[in-house]
Amino acid sequence: MYHIFMPREQTEHNDLMQSRASLTKFAWLSIGAAIATIALKTIAYLLTGSVGLLSDAIESLVNLAGAVMALIMLVVAARPADRDHVYGHSKAEYFASVTEGILIFGAAIGIVVAAVQRLIQPRELEQLGVGLGVSVAASVINLIVARILLDAGRKQRSITLEADAHHLMTDVWTSVGVIGGVAVAGFTGWKVLDPILAILVALNILWTGYQLIRRSVSGLMDEALPEAEQKLIRQVMTKYREKGVDFHALRTRQAAARRFISVHVLVAGDTSVHDAHHIVEDFENDIRAALGGAVTVFTHLEPAEDELSLDDMYLDR
Repeated sequence: MYHIFMPREQTEHNDLMQSRASLTKFAWLSIGAAIATIALKTIAYLLTGSVGLLSDAIESLVNLAGAVMALIMLVVAARPADRDHVYGHSKAEYFASVTEGILIFGAAIGIVVAAVQRLIQPRELEQLGVGLGVSVAASVINLIVARILLDAGRKQRSITLEADAHHLMTDVWTSVGVIGGVAVAGFTGWKVLDPILAILVALNILWTGYQLIRRSVSGLMDEALPEAEQKLIRQVMTKYREKGVDFHALRTRQAAARRFISVHVLVAGDTSVHDAHHIVEDFENDIRAALGGAVTVFTHLEPAEDELSLDDMYLDR
């Protein structure tokens, strides 16, 4: 007995698709912020000639590319299930964060190349006061937008928005370091500090890119739900085991905002179909209530006394 998209689940699915579609406004916000910060940071670089500020501007270009990709993938993810994609399109969000991670790697390489050239040919920094002031304004924009995206991403369980938010926060901390380092370099005359700082920024960006790609690949590979959520599932199972119901072959996975749970439910062989159906329906409802959000539960009903029921008990390993 398998259950998928019963009336209530279909309603939840439709609500999820509507909420995913509404997330595009945050992607547009990210695009607007990226364009503004690129302009401001480029002005700061042109005023000062700092390769550190140039590296900051290059990272904002990556922010723009990532935001555009996020917008595209959020539109795809919001599409309803169809004949060729019966589980929906929610995994499309992972492609956005993978792409952003790859772009981050490219930006880091560009920053290192520029920094090495500046190490070989040092340059005096100019108009630091105005240049750094412009860069601070860009960082404030990124900070505000990052907090908005992170809050929305966590509430809607959107890895795309969370990835974009973390990238923007990395940009903020990068800018703080660059601004401080460039200021020290300008006022002390230590020209070498500027390109060294740019290289450190590049290393930090590489780490951010690695984290984004690793998390996205885990989602694409159908990694099991986090331990905290699996613990909630086991707690619900314990409640039913006290009533004489048993379980095995538990499998879980996550596709962006939607969680999928598959489990075999064992009841006494003399239980009527009517009563057994109510048991699994109640169990599925309790799982959805415990986890919250969008959850699809597949249950396979088996008689506990039948030896054939034990043949597949290790599917959860």
